[in-house]
Amino acid sequence: MNDVLRPATRLGPATSQALALVQELRFLYDEIADLLDRDQIEALPCYFVDECLYQIISRENYDQGLPAATLYCDGIRMLRDRVLALRETQVYEPRSWRHFISGVRVSHIAGDVIYAGANVMVTEAMSDSEPTLLLVGLYADRLIRRDGQLFLIERSVIYDNYRVVRSLIAPV
Repeated sequence: MNDVLRPATRLGPATSQALALVQELRFLYDEIADLLDRDQIEALPCYFVDECLYQIISRENYDQGLPAATLYCDGIRMLRDRVLALRETQVYEPRSWRHFISGVRVSHIAGDVIYAGANVMVTEAMSDSEPTLLLVGLYADRLIRRDGQLFLIERSVIYDNYRVVRSLIAPV
């Protein structure tokens, strides 16, 4: 189990430093969601370190430590390759996404690594139908600060859906 999901403990009083970190995370999450909603996924790798992990995985597999993920990118090169494949080789019906993020939190900090997460819901609208719920779950992240900015070391998108109604063609 990722340390982001370990049992909650009180982190102490909401200091201005803690509140500033949560606000910074909120801004980062909103910024990434906005670029995904505007279909600018080419910018996504800029938010990760080179030795990163990005995965979209079911709650069941995540909780049991099973490696089978719906989308899995081990390292920045795989993440960039996923973006390139999406743009140059895959054919799919035009669609638009909307990300709804809430409950941004920091579970703890260990050395330079920040363990954080948020609730996430993603809707998808196809060109010929009403919007549908694509995914609901949470982000479980490990981040590090470099040159004054936060970068993702790991992002696990853990979905609670029984199944994903349509194929996941892009990072969420």
